[in-house]
Amino acid sequence: VLRTCFAENNCMRENLEQTVEHLRGELAKIRAGRASIELLEGVMVDAYDTKLPLNQVANLSSPEPRAIAIQPWDKTIIKNIESALKASLDDVSPVVDGEVIRIFFPPPTEERRHELVRNVAKIVEDAKVSIRQVREDELRDLKDQEDKGEISEDELHRKKDEVQKMVDEYNVKVEEMRKKKEGEIMTI
Repeated sequence: VLRTCFAENNCMRENLEQTVEHLRGELAKIRAGRASIELLEGVMVDAYDTKLPLNQVANLSSPEPRAIAIQPWDKTIIKNIESALKASLDDVSPVVDGEVIRIFFPPPTEERRHELVRNVAKIVEDAKVSIRQVREDELRDLKDQEDKGEISEDELHRKKDEVQKMVDEYNVKVEEMRKKKEGEIMTI
């Protein structure tokens, strides 16, 4: 969701930052061979006659690289948490161990790693498309300003160069994030 605002570069930078933050969140959801609490971010639990995020009804921890431990604050909803986990996680099964639920993540196969890398590439490409859209919106605004006589042609060209520098800066960030995530996925 991109904001529209009138403070030139600050608005554009905010929109680009939102794109990068969204990408960071999407990449965090991809399991790269290690257990990550972010994998459980979207899990909603039926508790107290409503649906609540898992992190609001339990303590989440990752005691070892390939496991997550979930300790409910209210032991009466342990079955609800187990059901929510089973519905949300397709490739792993939660194990109830007394008052704690444990999820063990097996290392992904080579084929699965390549599939995850393709997913990363798609998510990164979506972020790049969003960055290009922010650039196009900014360039359109600049052209409108020039047409209305608010800025000169020279100023238009200078601002276009500034816009492109900022876009290049964020494209580099996105590529660094892609490379880091692919490295995590391919590391055994």
